[in-house]
Amino acid sequence: MEYANTTSRTTYYVLRTTNSSARGVTAIEVFVWIAIFIVTMLAIVSTLLYFYRTNRYTIEQASAVTSAQRGLEQVVKTIREGAYSSQGAFPIVSISANDFVFYADVDSDALIERVHYYIEGTNLMRGVIEATGNPPDYTGGEAGSVVAEYVRNIDQSITTFRYYDELGSEITNYANWTAVRFVKVTLAVNVIVATLPNQLTLNSSAAIRNLAGK
Repeated sequence: MEYANTTSRTTYYVLRTTNSSARGVTAIEVFVWIAIFIVTMLAIVSTLLYFYRTNRYTIEQASAVTSAQRGLEQVVKTIREGAYSSQGAFPIVSISANDFVFYADVDSDALIERVHYYIEGTNLMRGVIEATGNPPDYTGGEAGSVVAEYVRNIDQSITTFRYYDELGSEITNYANWTAVRFVKVTLAVNVIVATLPNQLTLNSSAAIRNLAGK
């Protein structure tokens, strides 16, 4: 009997020790997996931050160019639709290197709007005056909006608008605005001034349909 009790106590001790060791190993494994997870997440975050820092200019430049391309398409489309005003005035109001004013229907209503494209700082802007009253008149203020950002035309002395007559000759005398039949638009786009040599220049052009053959 005494031998049996000793054996029982020994077995109980062994089982208790084994169970305690199993619980200890499980806890260690949990801590190890947590540590591995944290190290992995830190590595991923560090990689993403490094990628963004080293590719920030490329990402932002690509976004600016895409936006400017959409803006340029809008400008060209509007120029193409240049028309006589709701008062019957000639489609073109004034021209210059970085400023162009003309009439066009920009909202598909019954009246023609007075449209003004110009460079302001590093933005290509559009101002619109609606025709109001009876007879229609253009007496209100311009409703302005940004067409494209990070435009470096002024900084780089790049002409935004070039004008051509019906024979394709460039018009350099801006007082001769009635001869304009074709307009070329250029935008130099760059997000960071320090990297201006890497700027991207966008070009497009449009003939004014309502002046074709006139």
